[in-house]
Formats: sequence, structure tokens, C-alpha cells
Amino acid sequence: MSKLTHKERAILALEGRQPDFVPTFELAFQLTEEVFGSSFNQSVDYNNLSEPDRRELCRLNAELYLAIAERYEHSIIMVAIAPSTVFPQRAQELVWTMKSIRDIARRRGEDYLLVTHGDTTLELPEGKWLERMIELLADNPAQLHVEAENRMFRSALPLYLGQCGFDGFALCADYAFNANPFFAPEQFAEFVTPYLKRLIAAYRGMEKYVIKHSDGNLMPILEQIVQCEPHAIHSLDPQGGMDIAAVKSRYGEKVALCGNVNCGLMQTGTDDEVLASCEYAMRHGKPGGGFIFCTSNCVFKGMPPERYELMIDYWRRHRYY
Repeated sequence: MSKLTHKERAILALEGRQPDFVPTFELAFQLTEEVFGSSFNQSVDYNNLSEPDRRELCRLNAELYLAIAERYEHSIIMVAIAPSTVFPQRAQELVWTMKSIRDIARRRGEDYLLVTHGDTTLELPEGKWLERMIELLADNPAQLHVEAENRMFRSALPLYLGQCGFDGFALCADYAFNANPFFAPEQFAEFVTPYLKRLIAAYRGMEKYVIKHSDGNLMPILEQIVQCEPHAIHSLDPQGGMDIAAVKSRYGEKVALCGNVNCGLMQTGTDDEVLASCEYAMRHGKPGGGFIFCTSNCVFKGMPPERYELMIDYWRRHRYY
């Protein structure tokens, strides 16, 4: 096989096929200060800057995204950080950043699959929304449908980002705790699945790739998620009891899998425990293709950089088909 670009490699995996080697990526890399000595530009202080100044900050963010991808050979870059904190200029900045990444990478002879946030479905609620959702589930389910429908259309941002050149979307609404999903399967079928299916169908209609992320134990609702036809499921959370061997056996011909190196062990486990988690994920995810090796969440603040280097070293030694 001729040398693939990172984008080509990611697409093969997302389409359930077998590239030259297993690709990798992370939804977020929060150790830029520790590894590169710099941070992404994002602050309320940038909200009132001139357009040329904000474009320059986007270019610097693009360079940092590329530094991460090049160091760790990521095939997918999740573009989620913009200088401003206010809309609509933040949306424009995401586009500028994406286009800068693509232009710089191609000048260097590389190409990446560029994705951003795109989930509008009901998710595991927090704070006052938790109380409100429980009330609606118990007393006014029709109003919860109204809320779910409003979420589908109240923001044209994902459609705008897709039209501006992003290759796909990571749908990051969390649905589950470690023990179980927030919605019972029959509730999920009523209040989430129909909307998730429509959303993914809309993105596929735009010829975009869709990675559905959720932490926690998805097993009681995983069949429904797979039937909505995302290209991939992320992150197969082992802390939520997600066994990649079981998921691959049951769904590996229907959807690509992303994960499932244990993030908890990456922070607090031993090197041997991290390597054992890497080996389990690779051994069960890799066969036949349709697999992207990554952590079970992201590279978060507080994770020792050495642990991620250990994981990447394992991947480099065992990635080839």
C-alpha cells in the first residue's frame, strides 16, 4: 500500500476498513503547557480585538494543534478552541483555525481529518437542569420533546461549520454514568434516539464523518446508538464497564470503534497497568480494521505527560496490520 495521508488513514478506519496501520487521535490534549511550553489562545480579553489580531491568534492556535498532531501522529484533529468566547465571531474563528491547519499541513505535505463539536441531543443533565429534566420526565414528557426538538434547530452553527469545510463532527453529549445510562432504554428510545438519528442523517447527507462520544456505561443503549449510524463510537469507557472485546464482537461490522485505553490508569495506575490496558484495546479493537486507538476520554490536565508518551510508544510498536 502506498503511503497514506493521515486523513486517508482516518477515513478508512471510520468506514470500517483496514488502513496500513491503526490511526490515533484525542478529543482534547490539555497538556500543551507541560509538553510544548505554550497554551491555546482563548480569553474574554480577546472578544474585542480587531479581526486581523484575532486571525493571528487563530493561526497560532492552528500551529499548536499541528504541533500536537505531528508529535503524536494524530490522524484526526478536533478543533474546539477559538480566541473569543462570544458568538458569532467565535464560530468564524473556528473556521479560520480549521483553514489555517489545513493550509499549513498541506504545505508540509500532510492532511488531517478536521472535526469539531456538533451534538444537539439531550445529554446527562447537570445542576438545575437535572431537577428540571426529572420533573419533565415525570410530569410533562411532551415538553421534554419540545426541548429536544428546539435543540435540533435553535443553532445553525454545526451546519455552518460543515458548509465551511470541516470534515466531520464529534458528538459529545454524554449519556451515561459509570454504572448505567441516565435515561432508561425506553426513555432513551423516546427522547434521544429519534433526534440523534435525524442529526446523524443530516451530517451524513452533507458527506460529513460522525464520531459519537459518550463516557460511562452505554451497554443498555448501545444498540440504539449504533442503529443511528454514526461512523464511530468513542470512547468505550472501561471505567464504565465498556469491554471493547464484547463491543467489537457484536458491533464491529456495523460501526468503527475509538478507544479504550483506561484514562484512570493513565493518571493513577502503574506503567504495567497502562500497558496492559493498551494491549487489551489494541488486541481486541485492531483485527479487521474499523478501529482508532486512543484514550477512554482525552489527555486531560493532571495526567503525567510520560504516561501518554508510554501509550503512544506502545501504539507505534503495535499499530501496523
